[in-house]
Amino acid sequence: MVEEIRQQPAALERTLANELRGATVLRRLFSQKRPRLIILVARGSSDNAAQFGRYLLEITTGIPVSLAAPSVLSLYKRSLELKDVLVVAISQSGESTDTNLVLQQARRKGAFTVGITNRRASTLAQVAEHVFLVRAGEEKSVAATKTYTGQLLALYLLAYALGAAIQMDDLRRVIEGAGKTLGLEAEIAQRAQRYRFMEHAVVVGRGLNYSNALEFALKLMETCYVVAERFSTADFLHGPIAIIEAAFPIFIFAPAGVTWPGVAQLLERMAKIEAETLIVTDLSNAGAVKRFQGKFTRDLCIPFRLRNKRQPSDLYTPIPYIVPVQLFAACLAEAKGLDPDHPRSLKKVTRTL
Repeated sequence: MVEEIRQQPAALERTLANELRGATVLRRLFSQKRPRLIILVARGSSDNAAQFGRYLLEITTGIPVSLAAPSVLSLYKRSLELKDVLVVAISQSGESTDTNLVLQQARRKGAFTVGITNRRASTLAQVAEHVFLVRAGEEKSVAATKTYTGQLLALYLLAYALGAAIQMDDLRRVIEGAGKTLGLEAEIAQRAQRYRFMEHAVVVGRGLNYSNALEFALKLMETCYVVAERFSTADFLHGPIAIIEAAFPIFIFAPAGVTWPGVAQLLERMAKIEAETLIVTDLSNAGAVKRFQGKFTRDLCIPFRLRNKRQPSDLYTPIPYIVPVQLFAACLAEAKGLDPDHPRSLKKVTRTL
């Protein structure tokens, strides 16, 4: 798992270099016929990537986005009218049974179909009309890391194809930021020791980083056997905050920008409760975060400035922000004496209907 986390900058560079041409072809196609709706279908870590895609595509293109419920087709045997709809299936292996069923029916019902997968020879890649290949190479660890960030990058390329003002230089800076984040590995390994007896936790993020809250919590559950609840900052304040007490572990994604005021309010409340708080941020927001540092509040600061004045200021944070917590989960598993590459009861490819 750790080795595959370290491979991410190179995998992202390959994906961007090789998939940009196809995204440009799609951009010309969509400029002539724009979809009225986008539906994303996925499971597991890929579904967390889809949550990111929902925010990214709606923010940057204005096209409504929905997350598919595969059971409507696979269990309830209902079909949908999908003319002028773009259906995007996301799967690391490309062999998720219900995901592929949705894509197959979508194509029959008039949708334009796109696949995002790490496997060129997969069923998903054969069904979709256009494929973004996540060029991560074989992922041996059960815990998805480099395929998840590759899927996020592919979704940026899809947004570009749909006419969004995504700049390739900014995506290259994202990859650079992910690479610099790897320099925190020794610090993260040391921090993880503090949490080696942790059994419960909460992870909070909002907007574009809500997907990272979902993904980090999943990593804590599958590699460290920690019962990790995950929330958007807004939803967390509508009841679940009641579970927090002194020394309860909470992890918070805190980029600069429109989500920061709500996050700052939450941090103030966590400080009063004396919750065990770890904040993920970058140099763009390090000064604002610093005032919350104390006995029970610490931060993991990405040594890179991710703010871009031309775009929503957190637009390019999700890929660099997930890397330190991927490392944290791997290091915590080691501290607990667990093998993150082979979690109990899990296989690399899961097929569900």
